[in-house]
Amino acid sequence: MTDLTIRGAGIFGLSIAWAAVQRGARVRVIDPFGPGAGSSGGIVGALAPHVPENWNPKKAFQLDSLLMAERFWAEVAEAGGTDPGYTRSGRLQPIADDAALALARSREGTARTLWQGHAIWEVTDRPADGWAPDSATGKLVRDTLSAHLHPRRACDALVAALTARGADIVRDGPDEGPVVWATGIAGLEALNAGHPRLVGAGVKGQAALLEYDAAGKPQLFADTIHIIPHLDGTVAIGSTSEREYDDLSTDAQLDAVIARARAAVPALSSAPVVARWAGIRPRARSRAPMLGPWPGRPGHFIANGGFKIGFGMAPKVAQVMADLVLDGRDTIPEGFRVEDNL
Repeated sequence: MTDLTIRGAGIFGLSIAWAAVQRGARVRVIDPFGPGAGSSGGIVGALAPHVPENWNPKKAFQLDSLLMAERFWAEVAEAGGTDPGYTRSGRLQPIADDAALALARSREGTARTLWQGHAIWEVTDRPADGWAPDSATGKLVRDTLSAHLHPRRACDALVAALTARGADIVRDGPDEGPVVWATGIAGLEALNAGHPRLVGAGVKGQAALLEYDAAGKPQLFADTIHIIPHLDGTVAIGSTSEREYDDLSTDAQLDAVIARARAAVPALSSAPVVARWAGIRPRARSRAPMLGPWPGRPGHFIANGGFKIGFGMAPKVAQVMADLVLDGRDTIPEGFRVEDNL
């Protein structure tokens, strides 16, 4: 007998399953396309915080999740014996001019207050090893909260951990017990069909993987591009945000992203491209993850809308959904509820 059925084997579905298994629940995850088949099977994996100012429930939720991540992924790796590629090596960002420099310095203080001493946001000089974006002021923002992982490997690690703990991960099966719908863009489209206004939509993203070994170094954010040095000797470059798209092929927009990344980080100028990726990321109307009971469907719940921050939000999303579905305890913050998007 299954205590909980989860439909969708992307990062939200697998993470919720893991939180449930850790609480002793018998779990079945169902996805007709297999684990990580949608946008969770990408290649970037930036776990980066919002700017430490104008605090709100979404930023507080994200802070909690990023601080939970190290233990979350360590336990996953230990249980299943598969490395998700997680590392909290921080992030560097260029500072464009004197006004931006003054703003960055003001955020040093707000970060100390809002991040409660768990991480640092500071203005720093270019590192001696040269792994940094060009900066017009010669200064960079460094934060120690940012982390990254390899999305595909993270999904594989969760599958291994869940399998080791006796969870079923299948392509078809019946609903038993409460049902969590973590079905990404397909789930948003189903919700759209039943409501007079848009609940959410897909946003296409394109990314590339370069052969360049910067393992263990900070991730970089320059010219709106995430540059992620994976532990396997590759660097991920991404991504585009395309609200209008015809297909899932990569195209000249990705070529432009690669060119901008190479211009911003000269160390990547001759690094060969070894993979190109495109996928559709689920974005709820509120832009925050959409969590909670499915209105009008007792025993059914929704966890959707990860968009660009699904992996960063996953540890906390998993905890909140397990609290709700297994323990009947509602800890969903303001702005994250399903009804906020209906």
